[in-house]
Amino acid sequence: MRYELSDYEGTAIKPMLPNKPRGVPRVNDWRVLNGICWVLWSGAPWRDLPEGYGPPTTCYNRFFRWRRAGVWGRILEATHDAAVQMIDTSIVRVHQHGACIAGNREQHMGRSHGGLTSKVHAVVDANGLPVRLGLSSGEVHDNRFCPVLLTGLLPKTMVLADRDYDADWIRAIVNELGAWANIPPKRNRRDPICFSPHLYRSCNLVERFFNKIKQCRRIATRYDKLAANYLTFIKLASIRIWLRAYESSP
Repeated sequence: MRYELSDYEGTAIKPMLPNKPRGVPRVNDWRVLNGICWVLWSGAPWRDLPEGYGPPTTCYNRFFRWRRAGVWGRILEATHDAAVQMIDTSIVRVHQHGACIAGNREQHMGRSHGGLTSKVHAVVDANGLPVRLGLSSGEVHDNRFCPVLLTGLLPKTMVLADRDYDADWIRAIVNELGAWANIPPKRNRRDPICFSPHLYRSCNLVERFFNKIKQCRRIATRYDKLAANYLTFIKLASIRIWLRAYESSP
């Protein structure tokens, strides 16, 4: 692994982890976090977790409980900047181990040109750090998650997106929230719109975000049957990106 979360024990993450002061002493949270990150980075099954990280059931149960408690989401909410936000999607191939589930459409898997796929929707800030994340089946259009992902926009925020998001109803959502959508117009658009190519250049930060999280094999290929678990791994990979930015900041 490139680094472990125990290196950041003194950061703002520690107060956000649940604490149990009574009863049987807990297994060290940082050892469990390192085990979860090993699974994230390697893409290996939980049963293949090395002994140094403790029992696989302990790591999985802690991962599951923290997901239900919303720990990963609270950490992400405390890390982003609201001045500029970019939205885009990325396709992920579903592995056969994750596809063998009845009613997989409920788990956001769908047939597309690449086979059984899922689509990751992300909104990132000017630092390339995630603000909001979503998951859908692979055949869903990129802009279908806009009503959900853009609801948290603050006034005077600039939204950057590619031509797939050039729709009047998307611009109306952004305008109602007091923000401004800087989206290049489609070639068949007749009504003129306000667009700045210079400001649009920074939109590639969202592509860099996808490239960074896909360095983790658990993200690049979907092995998880449950959509909630896979989305949680995406959040954890996003937290790793934030920690790297935290480490490099003065």
